Amino acid sequence: QVQLVESGGGLVQAGGSLRLSCAASGRTFSNYVMGWFRRAPGKEREFVARIDWSNGMSVYADYVKGRFIISRDNAKSTVYLQMNSLTPDDTAVYYCATGRRGATYDYWGQGTQVTVSS
Repeated sequence: QVQLVESGGGLVQAGGSLRLSCAASGRTFSNYVMGWFRRAPGKEREFVARIDWSNGMSVYADYVKGRFIISRDNAKSTVYLQMNSLTPDDTAVYYCATGRRGATYDYWGQGTQVTVSS
């Protein structure tokens, strides 16, 4: 049974930083990617970033490029999202998800709330 557990959310002032973690368990993650998504109040879920477990290649949504950094620690089966220069528009529930490279994400975490005050 695959489990994804996010942590690290909280309340931060605009301009501040947070680091989210997603601890994964339940299978070997080679040939899989890990993604971060978010859902803001009243909005659709949107893609934030993803990273390939095996080669570390990463992709970012345009609105987080230069501010967010996704990384992984294969030994700990944990993916991180370092979020810098946060703005109130970044307020959302952040979810991690995993799936085979090139396929849909088939496992999701429970989400962690990030609130950025102005």
